[in-house]
Amino acid sequence: MFGSLKKLFGGESGEKKQILAPVSGRAIPMKEVADPTFSQEILGKGVAIVPTEGVIVAPASGEVAVMFETGHAVSIKTDFGAELIVHVGLDTVNLKGQYFKPHVSQGDKVKAGDVLVEVELDKVKEAGYDVTTPVIICNTPSFPDMVCHSGMEVKALDQIIEL
Repeated sequence: MFGSLKKLFGGESGEKKQILAPVSGRAIPMKEVADPTFSQEILGKGVAIVPTEGVIVAPASGEVAVMFETGHAVSIKTDFGAELIVHVGLDTVNLKGQYFKPHVSQGDKVKAGDVLVEVELDKVKEAGYDVTTPVIICNTPSFPDMVCHSGMEVKALDQIIEL
């Protein structure tokens, strides 16, 4: 019985699922994010990226569960059951959508690499905001063997999390 449950939820050994970098930049451990909601992993475990470009892409295939009106964050339920959030910058909700151009809406199906949002990083920085972009797995307990890769430069679609 447990074998079939593991298969159903993607837990078979050798079947690691991947979360890819949604943007190029420097991957850092979540504990280094200058916001306790993320650094203390209150929303879940993950990896943050200090982006070097402003095109944010889907880190996995799935369905857009929430696309915040402001464009600063998007939640995706992956095809393999991970519930993830890509949060572009810290406290960027306060920009009320300025400098963010969403490309998807709630309910849209996305494939890894599809553009989710474009952001004018330089303008966000000029406005005084940290552009560090956490990638969080909200249902972390569903993935007890989760491995996060950080401390390196990544390109968009490089693997950053194994589930």
